[in-house]
Amino acid sequence: MKKAFHLFIVILLPLIVNAQNTIPRIYVHDPVMIKQDSIYYIFCTGKGITVYSSRDRVNWIREKPVFATSPKWVTEAIPKTHPNDFWAPDISYYSGSYYLFYSASVFAKNTSVIGLATNKTLNIHSPDFKWVDMGKVIQSVPNTDMFNAIDPNLILDDKGDPWLTFGSFWDGIKLVKLSADLKTPRESKPWRTIASRTRDKNLADSLPGDGAIEGPFIFKKAKYYYLFASWDYCCRGPQSNYKMVVGRSKKITGPYLDRNGIDMAKGGGTLILAGDKHWYGVGHNAVCTFDNIDYIIFHAYDAADNGKPKLRIEPISWDKAGWPVVK
Repeated sequence: MKKAFHLFIVILLPLIVNAQNTIPRIYVHDPVMIKQDSIYYIFCTGKGITVYSSRDRVNWIREKPVFATSPKWVTEAIPKTHPNDFWAPDISYYSGSYYLFYSASVFAKNTSVIGLATNKTLNIHSPDFKWVDMGKVIQSVPNTDMFNAIDPNLILDDKGDPWLTFGSFWDGIKLVKLSADLKTPRESKPWRTIASRTRDKNLADSLPGDGAIEGPFIFKKAKYYYLFASWDYCCRGPQSNYKMVVGRSKKITGPYLDRNGIDMAKGGGTLILAGDKHWYGVGHNAVCTFDNIDYIIFHAYDAADNGKPKLRIEPISWDKAGWPVVK
């Protein structure tokens, strides 16, 4: 019996190791994850906002999109060829409901909007399941605004007040305090910049420029707010050099400093993860905690599968100085 038990362990152990190292084989861009009851949900860029569900974070089921058709106000605000395409959603549980921020834009323009939809539950079998669009929260207009209203992320401060960080290229990453119902900014423009990179001053304001930064996500850990962002370029096949950086602050408003004490608003940022010959274009991350373990969720292009964008979920460890480490 003892010998059989040992044989069972020898056979089972490789299966356990392989299961832990399994990379979910779903194609995503800009994923964010949340858990309700025993089900995990991924929201990501796609037609109507793409949604997946899973019980184990490995095997995923594609659910119906959030929107069957684009809300009328989005179609009127954004003259797009594909009006039901939505980018980089962000999901949070707040004040008894699920709040989903999303963005719509014209590619390489800051003709962009951030909208909000709510739902009482993510369980599609519940009689309370229904996405309700709450309309526009923020809009950016070319030659008027030097920010881009995409890539939203909601964060609550220590007092429970809601803040929205967002942005792509132009003047970089913005942060604005929201009303208690999350529908409108509580602060007037200009809004604070918490991360940016050098931009060619000779470029027209209507162009994104070369200050390649986007995809902000703020995560509170112990006494610090950590600002994650993506540098450089996504979506360029094997030439994609997307990478993830981080800075931190004891105040939600910043300044967010990297390991060397450089302000992210002045080009600072400590590298978290970059691509290699197997996976390239890694970026646009979210950070979640499940069962007291912190995870970084992002997309990466799989060189072994014709460069298809796939979901990656990796655990975060924290070094003695309190900085996140991803292997």
